[in-house]
Amino acid sequence: MKKFASIIACCFLWVSPSLAQTEVHGEYQTSLAVEFEGGDVQKFDHILKLEFSSDITDDVRLFGLGRVRYNMINRLDYGAPGDKAHRQRLDRQFLVGDSELELRELYIDGYAGDMFYRLGKQQIVWGQADGLRVLDVLNPFDFREFILPEFDDYRIPLWTTNIELPLADGTAQLVWIPDQTYDQTPVFGSGAAFEFSSPLFVPQVPSSSSVTIDRTSRPSRFFADSDVGVRYTTFKGGWDLSVNYLYHFQDTQILRRTVDDNGAVAITPEYERTHLIGGSFSNAFGAYTLRGEVGYSTNRYFITTDPSDSDGVVETPELSSVIGIDYQGIRDVFLSGQIFTNYITSFQEGITRPKNETKLTLLYEHKFMNDILTTKLQLIHSVNDSDGLIRAGLAYDFRSNVILKAGLDFFYGSKNGLFGQFQNNDRATIGIEIGF
Repeated sequence: MKKFASIIACCFLWVSPSLAQTEVHGEYQTSLAVEFEGGDVQKFDHILKLEFSSDITDDVRLFGLGRVRYNMINRLDYGAPGDKAHRQRLDRQFLVGDSELELRELYIDGYAGDMFYRLGKQQIVWGQADGLRVLDVLNPFDFREFILPEFDDYRIPLWTTNIELPLADGTAQLVWIPDQTYDQTPVFGSGAAFEFSSPLFVPQVPSSSSVTIDRTSRPSRFFADSDVGVRYTTFKGGWDLSVNYLYHFQDTQILRRTVDDNGAVAITPEYERTHLIGGSFSNAFGAYTLRGEVGYSTNRYFITTDPSDSDGVVETPELSSVIGIDYQGIRDVFLSGQIFTNYITSFQEGITRPKNETKLTLLYEHKFMNDILTTKLQLIHSVNDSDGLIRAGLAYDFRSNVILKAGLDFFYGSKNGLFGQFQNNDRATIGIEIGF
């Protein structure tokens, strides 16, 4: 995989000096987050982004995006300083301490007849859900700050072949992903602010037991362990429709647990394949837009507390869906509500997640002063666990290229829930973005 990525990168660098038309843009961001409990600084990031695009021919374009991040104060990283064993993804170089240089995207796109292609490191978005996801699983996520950043910032781009071509009355998309990069989560026991601790995701063991975490068993075969997907989109009678299929490795680690005769616990992180079959729909009715997604995964893996289970994990299919309504009937106001449901089709007693799981989301966005000032309020609530996340944000366009930002993030509910496990991480953020 590394050799494959290096060859592509070298080809791009070889072509770029001869390009006649090149546009280069940059952005500097700084962000400070302070926790309400104790007043500790959670992060103080300085980020420099550089992107370029060049027309190789009239039909072929080269695009690249790089990022340098320096963490002056950091309680978010994945492990002890200098510990890089858990760093999985390609094209990410760590400079000194908590600073890093990362190649975010690098691809060529263009047309060959009626066929559109995009080759290289990229993001591919399936679905339109906000905050949570059903079909948007082609790219893994970076959970350094849980789900608080924008999707484009915490979605991890992958080396991908992406082809789209007209078919009947719609468009067929073919995706091949040989890049074996998966979700990035804080290391267990690292003390990172957003380290997962909920029994929904982490096996619970007695405090008196010794625990060892084995080396992660990772897919490594270039072709045999690739992800492949197909999507067909069309427009019928006012409806945007899609049918989706993806054969892929589940990006979240499966934590298998074994206990020896002395009570010592060993946890082995692994990755397993699943088939995702689903589709989406959307239609506008005046000021309202109705949209939805459904996805059926043939193999999902959930932690169980059943002491008789040999590895502490149960395999079962899962049916997920979301239905949302957007409203734009009031000037400068956007309202959106969503209902997410997850259903474990072969539920067994002891599984730490409910058989039927429901989450609700609400988004309110209001623009003022001719779109110079934007306010946003978002709620994500779990019906089963009575926990959730409340976010408030403010963005002010101080200049055409300068944006000032402020925000509040509140977690509530039981520590056993997806959101409640971070109830001590409520924070206030301020930041600035400068484009050039």
